[in-house]
Amino acid sequence: MAEKRPATSKTAPKKPASARTPPQQRTYTIADHRLENFDCVISMDRDAATGETRYNVTGDLSAAAPPIRDSKYLEREQCIEIYRWMLLNRRMESVLESLYKQTKVVGGVYFGLGQEGCSCASAYALQNDDWLGPMIRNQGSLLVRGFSPADIMRQYMAKGDSPTHGRDASSHFGDQVNRNVCAPISMLGELIGVMTGVCLGARLQGRNIAALTYIGDGGQSTGVTYEGLNFAAVQKLGVVLIVENNLWGYSTPADMQFRVRDLAERAIGYGIPGVIVDGTDPCQVYDATREACERAYRGEGPTLIEAKMMRMKGHAIHDAAQYVPKPLFEYWLRRDPITRFEEYLVEDKKWLTKNEHATLVAEVDAYLAEERAKAEASPMPDAKEDAKHQGVYCDSTCHDIRPKYAEVKFGKEKKAAPKQKSNEAAVHLK
Repeated sequence: MAEKRPATSKTAPKKPASARTPPQQRTYTIADHRLENFDCVISMDRDAATGETRYNVTGDLSAAAPPIRDSKYLEREQCIEIYRWMLLNRRMESVLESLYKQTKVVGGVYFGLGQEGCSCASAYALQNDDWLGPMIRNQGSLLVRGFSPADIMRQYMAKGDSPTHGRDASSHFGDQVNRNVCAPISMLGELIGVMTGVCLGARLQGRNIAALTYIGDGGQSTGVTYEGLNFAAVQKLGVVLIVENNLWGYSTPADMQFRVRDLAERAIGYGIPGVIVDGTDPCQVYDATREACERAYRGEGPTLIEAKMMRMKGHAIHDAAQYVPKPLFEYWLRRDPITRFEEYLVEDKKWLTKNEHATLVAEVDAYLAEERAKAEASPMPDAKEDAKHQGVYCDSTCHDIRPKYAEVKFGKEKKAAPKQKSNEAAVHLK
């Protein structure tokens, strides 16, 4: 039916353009909680004399580190607990480096130096029923979630009583039964789809949960990252994705990886909130993660959090990171998350005295010494004992697959298959 329009005369005045209804406008806001903006650029040039390629950094690198932003939620005891996890994370990785240099580690070691505040504070924001999908630099999140330093040391040394019974000599382990931790996946971005599936499974069991995972600035450009996060956005599943923008995708600087100013802007394309935090400030990381989890519990879908920081070592222990301009290291060294959080607790908030802080550090060191002794005393894998454990692939005999939270509410009704009419062909070809 044709649209019915009101009759008009030739002399009737036209509606002025300014009075007409404007087209729908879309505006997006990326929340930025940082107290400073790293506004330097990393570029590549070639030395005319030697022909060598090198990276240079331009911009003001002289600024002092900003203060820690007070959390809207954390109290004294919680801040001290997060600091302890961060310190344990840092000191444990120092022990791993020592074990590697003593040839006691099988394979390589991956460090989260400078990223402890992001790993520990984000995992600390999760509730017991939430899930964690860590990546190789998130060993602090594993500690928060209940793995011991000895577990992680045994894993790197491929000991028989390691989480994978010596079958993997790196960070590919988890605990889906007691700790709700999925093992890291080396194909970067794949874990986002897994976390999306975890949230969907919980939804089918009548629960909205949060599933936290991480991706680096390089891995965030993979196709599976888009596919997983887009599906989570469409289905409003509670994935909390922290993009760890640590400025380097192996040896490629972030400025040569993407054209957006901030990776949080990519949230616009998914129709989900994008948030920027200082990844060296545990309070900012915790607050943003907690609020993202609360969105997940309300069934409002995923959140993308970009944590700005610097990877203070190479990609792995074999990488000396000689490609990184030294002024960049010096700039981010002043923003060391543990040093700044210590000053926050001891000098600014007066929540720890210097003696109390020294006692805390001594307790962490003593605990790590015990854990290292346990890990080194553990046996190497034994063929007979190994035969008792699950094989490489899961099958129907290794464990029961049961709903985690409740009975699945979808798909229980069985409908009779439609009967084909006697005179109806199975396939119609023309």
